[in-house]
Amino acid sequence: MALFGSKKVNATPAFASAPVQAAAGSAAQIGDFYAYSVGELQRLALSVPTISRSIQMIASMVGCLELKHYTTQWTGSEYEEIYIPNEQWMDQPDPRVTRNFIFSQLVTDLILWGQGFWYVTSRSSATGRPLSFEWLPAAMVSLGDQQTAQRFGPSNDIMFNGIQLNTDDVIQFLAPSQGLLYTGNRAIATAIKLQQSADRFAVNEIAAGWLQQTDASEPMSAEDLSELAAAWRNARQVGAIGALNSCVTYKEYSADPNKLQLVEARQFQALETSRVCGVPAYLLGIGVQGYTYQNAQSARQDLYLFGAKQYLDCIEQTLSMNNILPRGRYVEFDVDDYLAENDLANVAYEPSAEERRSEEMA
Repeated sequence: MALFGSKKVNATPAFASAPVQAAAGSAAQIGDFYAYSVGELQRLALSVPTISRSIQMIASMVGCLELKHYTTQWTGSEYEEIYIPNEQWMDQPDPRVTRNFIFSQLVTDLILWGQGFWYVTSRSSATGRPLSFEWLPAAMVSLGDQQTAQRFGPSNDIMFNGIQLNTDDVIQFLAPSQGLLYTGNRAIATAIKLQQSADRFAVNEIAAGWLQQTDASEPMSAEDLSELAAAWRNARQVGAIGALNSCVTYKEYSADPNKLQLVEARQFQALETSRVCGVPAYLLGIGVQGYTYQNAQSARQDLYLFGAKQYLDCIEQTLSMNNILPRGRYVEFDVDDYLAENDLANVAYEPSAEERRSEEMA
């Protein structure tokens, strides 16, 4: 699909809808949201602002796109794409939630885990093809035949929260690269440590330092020193005024966030994390030399090309496979409107009569 330009659209009669029946069997715990979890690793990764914002931008883009349904016809020199009416699941894959929700959760799993899963909840009684789906959190899915972060193909041994699933009822989305939780684990850990260091300076009302016993007949034991330090720390968290006797003095560290280069380190780590996420740094508000002003259209194109396209292709091609659609039919996301320039930018500004009079008087 070209980045710019449009495709020919030909209207065709609507397909006859097949009767609907529930998928044979129902795996235990699917739909039991009380037991659902996205995992501690995902929670920690999303606590990093750069990662959270990157995923928000990509997920919001994917969630707002509509699916288009087409077939191809050979014209003698190339294949022409002929658009046909959508099937019901293309507009709402899960009848209980919005399309925005299920696609946003799916692309989040693809980014973080490198894989995503939908469970088939109903099928056509005539063709046996899926008619509705339900999103399964990737954190709760384990593959018995693939034990590493690298995916080598569709799994034949899928377990959801310890329960074996029929692989025919699971749609497996395989991202083109390993998940961010594996490829970016060091960047995530470093970002969290830098945030924790900044938090320590933020919660203290006075500069960090140490207590020193200066005059006493007998040195304080390690236990007494620990209790004294704990009491001093607790007092500082409550108020800015403290009291010490003549035997103990408080000395401040000469280090501060500026000398420790916490600001520069966090700025660099934000840039490093944006590289791991695949989102251009300027879209995340990170200053990078060499980038000039970008308009809204260019920003949308960069987010699509560098951040979202690989996941859009993964979803499109998975949903176009023969276990979901008949041979020769395909689906794709409608990105034309998203990438199109804002129409308001192409409309000449027309001043009001009052503004024209003001200009003439000036």
